[in-house]
Amino acid sequence: MADLILHHYPTSPFSEKLRLILGYKKLAWKSVLIPAVLPKPDLVALTGGYRKTPVLQMGADIYCDTALICDVLEHLAPEPSIYPEPSKGLARTIAQWGDSTLFWAAMAYNFSPKGAADMFGKAPPEVAKAFGEDRRAMSANMVRLHPADAAAAYKSYLRRMSDMLDDGDYLLGAVPTVADFACYHPLWFTRKRTPSMASILQLTPAVLDWMDRMAEIGHGAMAPFDAAQAIAVAAASTPHTLLADSTFQDEHGIPLGTRVTVAGESFGPEATEGELVAASRTHYTLRRTDPRAGTVHVHFPRIGYVLRRAQG
Repeated sequence: MADLILHHYPTSPFSEKLRLILGYKKLAWKSVLIPAVLPKPDLVALTGGYRKTPVLQMGADIYCDTALICDVLEHLAPEPSIYPEPSKGLARTIAQWGDSTLFWAAMAYNFSPKGAADMFGKAPPEVAKAFGEDRRAMSANMVRLHPADAAAAYKSYLRRMSDMLDDGDYLLGAVPTVADFACYHPLWFTRKRTPSMASILQLTPAVLDWMDRMAEIGHGAMAPFDAAQAIAVAAASTPHTLLADSTFQDEHGIPLGTRVTVAGESFGPEATEGELVAASRTHYTLRRTDPRAGTVHVHFPRIGYVLRRAQG
């Protein structure tokens, strides 16, 4: 099996989601630290345009978006499962809510002036400016909540999560599921990166106790790795996906072998262009060639991504 190489940075909330799942499944992984903002030339050499964080690399297979990466990790280490029966569908649905509705309410709340001071107060002014400009470009297609509206929504969501913890240590019962990991990381950001805003969590003690249990899972066995090594691994490898579903499912009238682009439907609009080599019920795969990384397969989930024919 090819090494698991996670391209991430320490304060990325979605990276924390995956780091905990790697720990839960006791998987060894290599850590490549990437910039929080553009430019990201080493990452883009692998992805072809996609620049959201994190990205999982296995040889010459590049997996984008944590929803898809969770499926890869489940295939590698089925036990303990993050999709246990009989709540598999419910867990996925709550995870999607955690990664979207809950996440954006939390981020709008966190990035108040006080929260921004926590993040950037000790940094030069140009750091905060660059981060703000970068995230505005990534969210050009989104409607962002006003901080006051976000605070009200965040409080409601925390109360709902507290209600879910009435009868178990985790959101859906006695063991963590993908729902727990997806709902934890926005709250982790509030607690760790914007501590002056973290008093909101005190309103729901059961959620704080759950957060402590989640944090205890840890990140597993991590070894540092650098970007040049990761690109060399891709160049020396042949793509061999671990995504089990391969039956072609045509929703667009675009046959396999067509030159296409895939891009996020809202956040992170940068497109990856390549040859469509898979379009299954759950994912797209593009084959592309990079001068440094060689031939790679870049994988995206269907949900949340837009497939189009390439122009020209």
